[in-house]
Amino acid sequence: MVEVAASRARPGLRRVEQIMGTAISLDLADDLPAATLHELAEETFRWLREVDARFSTYRKDSEVCRFDRGDLPLAEASADLRAVLERCADLWGATDGFFDAYVTGRLDPSGYVKGWSAQVASDRLLAAGAPNHCLNAGGDVRVRGHSATGRPWRIGIRHPWEPSATCLVLSGTDLAVATSGVYERGQHVLDPRRGAPAPGLRSVTVVGADLGVADAYATAAVAMGRSGIGWLDRLPDHRHAVVTDDARLLHSSRLPLAE
Repeated sequence: MVEVAASRARPGLRRVEQIMGTAISLDLADDLPAATLHELAEETFRWLREVDARFSTYRKDSEVCRFDRGDLPLAEASADLRAVLERCADLWGATDGFFDAYVTGRLDPSGYVKGWSAQVASDRLLAAGAPNHCLNAGGDVRVRGHSATGRPWRIGIRHPWEPSATCLVLSGTDLAVATSGVYERGQHVLDPRRGAPAPGLRSVTVVGADLGVADAYATAAVAMGRSGIGWLDRLPDHRHAVVTDDARLLHSSRLPLAE
């Protein structure tokens, strides 16, 4: 989980909804008419609700469940589902199989979908003339531009043993920040080669330009265990921070730490 800290001031709008089983918050910091801000927020949350309905592994009538059961042929699937399946296949190759949407034996692309959907929402806000915003989808955070104070956004990375504390604070105007960890749901990320959780990493944060990719990379690193640290070090165009099971904090030298 990632907590976003941004001082609120007019102009702007803040809205929070429970979607995908988590709290999703949107901060719009542009000086736009109130009606426009509310419309942009509604469009954002409508999209996220649509993604939840389509990709939920808990709804038997969701598109992803119908496809997994064989009730929905690939040729009849939505363009979004086909694109997600293709991207998950690419990420499986890029992570040497450690990001595996079928690791549990059933199709579950959740390790990519939440970050991807927030990235799409952010891209749409930018195209709609709202370049200053922060979208936090349960720990997958996409920030652009500046907060309502005119300063870069500050993103607090939750301490994996102390829920009310942070272990790092990042700052920037164009960041995709994804965190995967075992501190809330336990050892739920499986090493696909062993079919069991890999010990070693309590929390992994990946920073890049695309939130879906960062989300998948963070999940893959947790699945790798301690060997994930070296793998993260070799990732081009990405930075990271990890907290190990023995409470060591390690991070990239170029991580955008707040001053």
